[in-house]
Amino acid sequence: MKKQNSPKFAPTAPKRLLCHFAALALFAASGGSALAAEIATFKPEESLQRLQAGNGRFVAGTPTQTTKDAKRRAEVAQGQKPFAIIVSCSDSRVGPEVVFDQGLGDIFVVRTAGHVVDEVGLGSIEYAVEHLGSPLILVLGHERCGAVAATVAGGEAPGHIPSIVKAIKPAVAKSKGQTGDAVDNAVRAQVLEVVGQLQKAGPLLAERVKAGQLKVVGARYDLDTGRAEVIE
Repeated sequence: MKKQNSPKFAPTAPKRLLCHFAALALFAASGGSALAAEIATFKPEESLQRLQAGNGRFVAGTPTQTTKDAKRRAEVAQGQKPFAIIVSCSDSRVGPEVVFDQGLGDIFVVRTAGHVVDEVGLGSIEYAVEHLGSPLILVLGHERCGAVAATVAGGEAPGHIPSIVKAIKPAVAKSKGQTGDAVDNAVRAQVLEVVGQLQKAGPLLAERVKAGQLKVVGARYDLDTGRAEVIE
């Protein structure tokens, strides 16, 4: 029996993906909605202020629900224009939409254990910057992070967890010998490590950072108070 030649299907996937990206880019360029047009004019500092205001509401116990209703759901079904990108830990206690009191379509979230950024994560971030126009990336670490604590403790890890530990080790090494809590020091170091990684990621992110069109900042979330503190 003659073998069927199936590779002809392979080229269609990239083409479809490019068409999808182009459509979203067109939506971003056109504004898409009144809210999208408003967000398109945001500067990085304005986006950071919006996140800080939302966190303030969360800490005070006065969150809003204005962007989580059926009307908002129908609006964002047509496209998205997130005003910020949040790179955070996967920890179930640190949901960015909740912590910053944001709703559907407001923020673009990339989450991994220890807020590690690999090639896929970086590509996701670049997509949000390039095609959705997000002007701010906030890297969010948190108090008592399990991934960071495991790296500080050392020892063997099962499965694919060693890849996470390997990515966090440079931050642990940098924070070694500092006064205070070793895990918290490493959490802060890991945040700054990822911030530096993203600021230098070329060509997309580095060019926009240099031009002042994109800002990358770090923050530490306090599990006890709910406060997300910007760190440098």
